[in-house]
Amino acid sequence: MNEKLAKEIKFLRIYSVVITLAVFLLFYLTLKTDNTSHMEELTVERINIVEKNGDLKLVISNSEKQHSGLMQGKELAKRKRAAGLIFFNSDGDECGGLVYDGNEKNAGMVLSIDKFREDQVMQLQYIEDVKNKNRKYGIQLWDYPKENGWEERYRRGNELNKLTKKEEIRDGYTKLKQDSLLPDDRLFLGKTFNKDVGLFLYDKNSRPRIKIYIDNNNNPKFEFLDTEGNVIDGKPKAVSVNL
Repeated sequence: MNEKLAKEIKFLRIYSVVITLAVFLLFYLTLKTDNTSHMEELTVERINIVEKNGDLKLVISNSEKQHSGLMQGKELAKRKRAAGLIFFNSDGDECGGLVYDGNEKNAGMVLSIDKFREDQVMQLQYIEDVKNKNRKYGIQLWDYPKENGWEERYRRGNELNKLTKKEEIRDGYTKLKQDSLLPDDRLFLGKTFNKDVGLFLYDKNSRPRIKIYIDNNNNPKFEFLDTEGNVIDGKPKAVSVNL
């Protein structure tokens, strides 16, 4: 009986040693295994790229699950956004993106770069009215006349979205403009909806002041404009040249 018990104890000891070694070997191989993996194809509706601490850096998403945006650490209200990529900075704010869409009526793709804690100040854009075959594409620059105006503009913009009368909506946007809360056009380089191709410069009030372009009739033009949008005549102040 004692001999039998001794054999069983010996077996259990050997068994324990084998199991322990197997566990340690498995643990070691797990640590040594490369964490990267290769997949030939991956189908998802949204991917969130984060830092090790969980901070969001990039969202790649379809339109339905697209991120609504973050500003000053707060997620914005759910809104309709196109599919694409949305970028986030180290402060947790949205800082730009690449979005796109297209159908039988409209098509477009824009790469936007946002000012810190503001909306976009630079954009590589393509916009098309497909039905009427009318297009605009190029580089667009804006300025925001009021510093730190995003929060007020966002709040008042949400209030305007609740209005239904066109006159009230128009007056609301006019007031936003008067309060320096809307962006000012500063530059466009590309092709406009009226088929002019060139460089278009604006003053701090979004008024066109210099145009260097080729019109739809292949005429090269160089124009200086006054604050009312009229071509300035005479020298040496400015010239308008048709060649």
